[in-house]
Amino acid sequence: MRRGRRRGAELTSPVVTPPPPGGAYRPLSDGDRDQIVDHAFAMLAEVGMAGAPDRYAELLTAAGAVAREDGRLRFPRAMVEAALSRAPSTVELPGFVEDHGVSIGRDGVHIGTGGAAVQMLDGATGTYRDSTLADLWTMMRVLDECPNIHYGLRPLVARDITGDLELDLNTAFAVTSATAKPTGVSFTSAATVDPVVDMFDAALGTEGAFARQPFSMAVVVHVVPPLRFSPEGCEIMERAIERGMIVQTCSAGQAGATSPPALAGSLAQGLAEILAGAVLADTIKPGHPCIHAFMPFVSDLRSGAMTGGSGEAAVTSAAAAQLLRDLEIPHAVSAGITEAKTADNQAGYEKGYTVSLAAHAGADMVQLSVGMLGSIMVASPESLVIDNDMCGAILRSVRGVEVDPAYLDLAIIEDVVTGEGHYLGQAQTLELMRSEYVYPDLGDRRSVDEWVSAGEPSLWERAGDRVSEILAAGRPDHLTRGNEATIRGRFPILLEERS
Repeated sequence: MRRGRRRGAELTSPVVTPPPPGGAYRPLSDGDRDQIVDHAFAMLAEVGMAGAPDRYAELLTAAGAVAREDGRLRFPRAMVEAALSRAPSTVELPGFVEDHGVSIGRDGVHIGTGGAAVQMLDGATGTYRDSTLADLWTMMRVLDECPNIHYGLRPLVARDITGDLELDLNTAFAVTSATAKPTGVSFTSAATVDPVVDMFDAALGTEGAFARQPFSMAVVVHVVPPLRFSPEGCEIMERAIERGMIVQTCSAGQAGATSPPALAGSLAQGLAEILAGAVLADTIKPGHPCIHAFMPFVSDLRSGAMTGGSGEAAVTSAAAAQLLRDLEIPHAVSAGITEAKTADNQAGYEKGYTVSLAAHAGADMVQLSVGMLGSIMVASPESLVIDNDMCGAILRSVRGVEVDPAYLDLAIIEDVVTGEGHYLGQAQTLELMRSEYVYPDLGDRRSVDEWVSAGEPSLWERAGDRVSEILAAGRPDHLTRGNEATIRGRFPILLEERS
């Protein structure tokens, strides 16, 4: 999948890294997994869900839910399993350019952005400021050139935009115009879904085109832990489904705060909330393609604050991936969250082990994983390109060691040991130079002397240079000038036009 040519500075068109199959790491034994799954089903059957607006309570009751005296809706296990049986186990998520799409559901590990940062770290000054619409375009434009990042959910909030409609339309436009990869957007209310989808149609050039090529997911927070539906989320889900959007539901309980303090209990509650989302989607439209984001956050119980970079967060996200993978539910998990405020050693190790464990557990989608700092409250394009390097190495580690008889050839060994004594000039070495090995874009592998002679450039400086190179290349070309002009004529687009 090669990117289109860009105006301005020359860029090497990156080849998107194929998603490797994961699943070798299983933090839960089969017995422990079954206990958690059974507890989740029992939770729905006995405790049930609160908060469903009357319309959705009626739909769920007609589908088999049972109302308790206190109004909570209990979901019998057979009802939940029937909904899962109707849901697709694989979801095809196209890009704006169709062959940039991804297949979600046991087909490999995909890395993506996500979040709702409200600040940007200025790469030149090292200061923090409110995030803007232009920052959102920059983040997604940089993402478009990162080969180890497969898709992009809106990573930040444009705080310079007021009004629900203006915010949702401009967010969707900035994301869509900056990258041809699959994307995802959130909605402030169900009322803004129609105009955003109408804009997506205009971007593709034909009315109804988006329903045939739904390149952007609706990210819907359908639940407010513990075990309560979000009324707004229910309404947004229904409208998004009606307009043909692939829906990504989201449960984000926080162990010790909005979910039980024991990691096993937190996993069970989060799984129950994910299953409730699957049932709700099924009652709205049976068989509609959905992806379920299971974000089992963890508290630092000394303060109650969320900690996404802890060892507990890493193993819990990996376990969440295992649970949904074993249930054959297309899914996303959170990883790559760091409490570090800059791209320092703390950011590196917290991102590294959290993304690694989720990826090796076989998560379909690893979200919140790149470009974010400060407990996902700060976005940074420099951090994004650094994390792209990290994810390349992690995806390579998930691939593992590939064994082929050609790689275990005694004739080659004989030729080397009786000849030059090294493999550097061997045809097999040249043949495997690219396929067997992954090389960092920014990571420095020079000797100390060479690095000193080059002026001792830091990783942050190299990242800044890479971001500048991408932005100097100008706008990508997947959204035609004509279609962009149509959008600007019909909708209140506030993003500055790019050359």
